[in-house]
Amino acid sequence: MAFRDQRSTVSEPRPVAREKGLRDFKSLKVWGKAHNLTLAVYKATHGFPKDEVYGLTSQLRRSSSSVGANIAEGCGRKGSVELAYFLHLALSSASELENHLLLARDLDLLSASVHDRLSNDTVEVKRMLTSFIQRLKAAC
Repeated sequence: MAFRDQRSTVSEPRPVAREKGLRDFKSLKVWGKAHNLTLAVYKATHGFPKDEVYGLTSQLRRSSSSVGANIAEGCGRKGSVELAYFLHLALSSASELENHLLLARDLDLLSASVHDRLSNDTVEVKRMLTSFIQRLKAAC
């Protein structure tokens, strides 16, 4: 399975881009970072043991993809309150991912260097989500 290493060129949310009340999630830097993190998690778990396919492999992939999916879903909702709700869900998924990464490292499924890179990217996404949520709350 081939994975593309995409470098996101999407920008930080200004006042969030709107088109008839909808926000373009692809224009958000935090979504681009979450998307690239998901690609990296898929690549890192590609060589996990087959007996983990329905276990930790699935959990890592599901929690990582849930971050970007929740950002996208929030952007498709009507208002800032609903967007903030889905950003909180994305933040929860990122925390879940952080836990699963620790478990994978402690089980020697991820090297320390891969774990550190993915964990640092996860923490960065969490910071970006927290900042975005705070800006939304301040605008209300």
